[in-house]
Parts: sequence; structure tokens; C-alpha cells
Amino acid sequence: MSELPTILRIAIPRPLYSLFDYLYQGKQTPQIGCRVHVPFGNTQITGIIIAINSESEHASLRPIHKLLDEKPLFDQSTLHLLTWASQYYHHPLGNVLQNAIPVALRGTRQVPLNTHWFSNDKDTATAENNISTLLARSPKQQKIYRAIADTPSGLSENALKTRFGAGWRSVIKQLEKKKLIHQQEASIHFPTSDNAIQRDETITLTNEQRDCVESIIDIADDERPQPILLHGVTGSGKTEVYFRTIEPVLRQQKQVLILVPEIGLTPQLLTRFNKRFPHYQIGILHSGLTMIERMQAWLGAQRGHTHILIGTRSAIFTPMPLLGLLIIDEEHDSSLKQQEGFRYHARDLAVKRCYDLKIPMIMGTATPSIESLHNVDLERYHYLRLNKRPGTRLQPTLSLQDIRGLPLQAGVSQPLMEKVKAHLESGNQVMLFLNRRGFAPAIYCPQCGWHAQCPHCETNMTYHAKKQRLMCHHCDFNKPIDNHCPDCHFSHITTKGQGTERIENVLQGYFPDTTIIRIDRDTISHKGALLEKLAIINQGKPALIIGTQMLAKGHDFPNLTLVGILDVDQSLFSTDFRAQERLAQLVIQVAGRAGRADKKGHVILQSCQPEHPFFTILFTQGYLAIVEQSLRERKTWHFPPHAYQALIRATAEKQQHALTFLQTLKTSIEEHQSTDVTFLGPAPSVLEKRANRYRVQLLITAVKRGKLHQLAHLLVEQAGKTKKTGKVRWSIDIDPIDYG
Repeated sequence: MSELPTILRIAIPRPLYSLFDYLYQGKQTPQIGCRVHVPFGNTQITGIIIAINSESEHASLRPIHKLLDEKPLFDQSTLHLLTWASQYYHHPLGNVLQNAIPVALRGTRQVPLNTHWFSNDKDTATAENNISTLLARSPKQQKIYRAIADTPSGLSENALKTRFGAGWRSVIKQLEKKKLIHQQEASIHFPTSDNAIQRDETITLTNEQRDCVESIIDIADDERPQPILLHGVTGSGKTEVYFRTIEPVLRQQKQVLILVPEIGLTPQLLTRFNKRFPHYQIGILHSGLTMIERMQAWLGAQRGHTHILIGTRSAIFTPMPLLGLLIIDEEHDSSLKQQEGFRYHARDLAVKRCYDLKIPMIMGTATPSIESLHNVDLERYHYLRLNKRPGTRLQPTLSLQDIRGLPLQAGVSQPLMEKVKAHLESGNQVMLFLNRRGFAPAIYCPQCGWHAQCPHCETNMTYHAKKQRLMCHHCDFNKPIDNHCPDCHFSHITTKGQGTERIENVLQGYFPDTTIIRIDRDTISHKGALLEKLAIINQGKPALIIGTQMLAKGHDFPNLTLVGILDVDQSLFSTDFRAQERLAQLVIQVAGRAGRADKKGHVILQSCQPEHPFFTILFTQGYLAIVEQSLRERKTWHFPPHAYQALIRATAEKQQHALTFLQTLKTSIEEHQSTDVTFLGPAPSVLEKRANRYRVQLLITAVKRGKLHQLAHLLVEQAGKTKKTGKVRWSIDIDPIDYG
């Protein structure tokens, strides 16, 4: 009797919703979750094994070229999460898996060996003698050697890079040459010594913090713990609560995953975690790392060697075989939602991952999202509150400044300028916040009215004075500035509006002897730039800080006593139903940077709309009152979270092609329209043209989630059958947050 053939069902990283069967004839046993190199059409490609069968519906199958892995890249639970995400977001499984793998492993590269560096000296006294003799004049070698010697599990490349930065490899070579260390296969190891966790003895938990920690530990013991929303005012000590709840998880020899919305939050957080857990392996995972660094960090977590992983949204896909706790800091932040390609929300996937694994999840924020607070109302989430800052630290005072009729210098009023001067002269730091980089958001001709527009996006270009260029912040097109109007040749074109660069230029004239630090995408362009600027701020010397949303969350500046928020009015009249929620979050988060130590903080908002109901509610009743009002309005309008949405967007070089494509899709499902389902569009997007492609969208709103997914499935099926005239591209976004 002949053996049954081995059929591998493969997910291919292409925008195709089908899986593909291949014949396997090798000697090595294939496993689900391993990579394979296969022929695909006229090319070759790397896919992932999803299933292993003995039969196929296809009579003739092509054999694979090569089985690339001995062990699966994904464990069963992670593969289940990714499969679920593919179905929920209606995105091809092959592309979902591709997103979850480090770039370095998306081809045929072999997975690096699982080795760490270990000390050769088991006897502590001998080791110290060797250090004294051999490393007397090499302090860096001593430091790295001691770190290796103090870590029984050894140190990986990623751990050495994270702790000691550039140059560690040459030091390792010297230590190997002196026969003080060696490399060998690593096994999973958790520190067990009493000093593996270093608490700051000067920190005493407040009663609120202690209650939160005890509640979280109790909830963690539930058979299937519900997510925990930790709502703490800015500066209330949420990170210390994280630390205290992480400690028992590590002692149980389980891993911890921490998601943060921005790369900028990882350096400060990493420093605090290294100080608190000096003998645990802590990894970081974000887009600012090199391709190899990302692979090493991913493999460290996947193999169980990394005990704590701190990462941005894509870290949610990292396999962690011993995961015991997941924390999301700033859970409200829109950066947790991917806006291109596979449009997932890391917070929502985290909820699913923790549910499947039956582990606790903490979502911390000073400004909870409306969706999370709605889940609290429905008793799907636990709700814990930190109302006060520790010790004598007080919440900053907020005041609204009416700037109607006041002359402005780069958007700053004279009364605010005088406040800035007073705080600087008192030896304090001041922050001015404007969520718009560049010198000016528009440049125009006062004689004929010409505006500088991007030829590829049909939107205003931003003037950047230092670079002397006009730049499009949508497609990155840029060109040198010309002082003559191209239409009427007038020689004195001028700028309109304010940007962070302009504010910096103006304030340098007002405060020539003050250190001015600007933090935005233009000034943080190279690796390490943000750390350098944060280090200057943390020295505590008088300084004027100017920045965009990068400064809105997470950072702790003890000597910052005044915050000025400029140009808040633009969000008050937005067509986006989330605009006021986001404005309230921004105000609270930016205001929270002030008065973090024992000095009282003061926050000033400049506005031409001081009587607007938004300010009245926020200043007199607080953030939760804004949320309650928004929830009532959204219930009336059938907007999320009281309904569910999918945004289908098509782009093409000609607008009509995109419109026709979406109209065809809409027609195919119009019979399902009812009072519980509404269609809006197809219509041009707010940003109608971007990078030479016209953008059109169709918004579907359904009262029931199941109905929305039924329609989304039908749309995906129909899109595969519909002819795409004019190189139409399309995407589907489930639970969208960006309607532009």
C-alpha cells in the first residue's frame, strides 16, 4: 500500500483571499507555522504552512522548492489570532501573516541560531580575580562582562544592543579573545534571586494605587479575566501600578507585553524598566530599529528569552509562548490603529489575544476612549480609577484666554508671552504646543490670491524656512521656494498661518538667552535625536519647549510649570464626529505635562471661541462629561460605539474609474439596505487627491456587528469579480477612525 501524499496548504503574501495547495516530498517533517519557498505563477515566493492534508481538490499540484524552518515561527495561539484578524478585518491571510513576521524573515533567510553569551567562570571569586587582572584598564569590558556573569541565562545580541548600544560587538570579541565568555545554545531562564526586582524605596503607594494593584491581582486570578481600564489622571502613577502588577507575573515565570502608541515613549519607559528589573531580559520592538535588530527582538520574545517586550502596535503579533500579562499604555491613542494596508487596531486585537489566552490585560490612560468607557458601561471591562497625583503634586490649573482682537506674534498673544517670560525668569520650563509643523501651513500671493498647492495632491504645501522649501505633508513632494508669484510675477509672496518652526523663530527674538527646544518630525529626523532633546529638558534648566503631538503624552518633565496650547479652535467645527473627543484628549494630555513635581502647573488655552459649549463642559465638569455628551449624541445618530462601520475606499488616476468601481460594489449589496443599515456614498474623500490618485469612499453603518461583517464579506467577494478599469486599487477598513 503506497503512502498518502503530504499536501501543504499555504498562505501566500499577495492580495488574494485563497489558500494554495502544494505537494511536499522532503524527508524533514513539515509543521504548521513554518515558512516554505514555493513556485507561484512565473516567480517564487515565501509562504506560511496553514494546514497539512493528505488530499486536495486539485488533481495536479506543484511541489514546494524548500522547507525553510525546522520549527514553526508561530505557535498555535498566535496563528489562531492572526487567522481571526484576517477574518475580522477582511484582509488576505497571507498578507496578515507577512505583517506579523520581521522583514528580515520574509524571504528565505535562515532563522539565526538560538545562542547567548555566557561567562566561563562559574566561581564568583575566580571571576573577580580575572576581572581585576585582565580588565583593569577596560571599564567597558568590565561592565559588559559583569552583566553577562550576573545573568545565568546569558545575554543575546539584542539584549547586549539594548543595554550597551553601539560598539558592544567589538567588546564581546575582546572578552572572547581573553577566554572570559563563550557562546552556546540558550534555554528559557527566569531570574529567581531576591534582588532581581529593584523597587525604589522612596516610592510609597497611595491608597488609590494600592487598591488598584490589589484589584488587578485579584482579577488576574479569574478563570477568564476581563480587560481592566485603568483611568488615572496625568501624573497619578500609572507606571508604578504597572510595575507592581508585573512583579508577580515575572515571579510566576511568565512573559509581559507592553504596547505604547509612539516610538518616542519607548526610551524613557525602557530606562525605567531596566532600573526596576535589572536582571530580566527586556526587549524593544518598533520601526526605528534596523531590520536585523527587529528580527532579534522578535526572536527573543518568540523563544521565551525576552521576559518583558515593549513595542508599538505591530508588537501585538509577536509570538510569546509564556505570555502572562498584556499592558497598553495610552489606550485611547489613534496611533494604535494601522491606517494603511492591513488596517487593524492593536488595542482590539490585544483584547482578543488575552481572551483566548485567559490572561489579564491592563489599558492605562488619563483620557479613556469612548469605546472603552462604553464597554465599561456594558460590564465587559473592569474600571479602576486614580483620581489624584501622589504626595503634594496637584493637577494643573486650566484657564481659557480670549484672543479675539488681540495682536498675535506667530500665534502667541501678548498676555501669554508675558506669562512665558515670568515662568522662565523664575527658573522654570515652558511648553508651547501647536499640532502643526513647518514655518507656515500656506504661502500665497497678496496681489492675485495664488496659493502654493501640491501638484500631486491638490492641497496646500507647507513652507519650511530652514530648508527653504515647500513640502507636502501628504505625499512628501517638495520643491525650493520661489519669492515670485508664478501667476502674476509679484515679488513679495507671503505666508499665512503658524507652524512650530515659525514660533521657534519668533521666540528666539523675544528670548535670545533662553534654550529653545523644538520637537517635531523635522527635528527628530535622525536616530537618537529625540533622546538628545529629552536629555536636555530633563536637566531641569530653564527652557522653552515647542512641539507637536509628540509631546502630548507619556513624558515626565519635573520642572515644567506652564503649558500654552495654541490654535485649538480648528477642531471645534470639524465634520469628524470624533473631533471633540480627540480635542478633549489632547487638551488633557498636553495639560498633564505641567506640574509633574512639587511645583504648581498652569495651562493656558488660546481661543477665539471662548463661549463654545465644549470649553464650558470641559472646564466645569471634566473629560467624562464630554464623553457622556458624545455618547448621547452618537446614540441618536447611530454612530460608533452604538453602531459598527466599514469604510471602503477606491483610488484611481481618474476619479470616474474609482466612482464606478464603488458604485458597482454598492449596487451588488443594495438589496440588504434597511433601517438598520445605511450607505453613505460613494463620494470623494475629504482629501480628494493624493499622490496623483483620486480617492473615493463608501461608508457602511450597521446597528449589528454581524450584519456589517456579512455585507463586508459580500463586498470582498464582489470586488474579486468586478473589472477594475483604470488601475483601480481598493481597501476595506473595519472600525475606521480616519474618514479623510
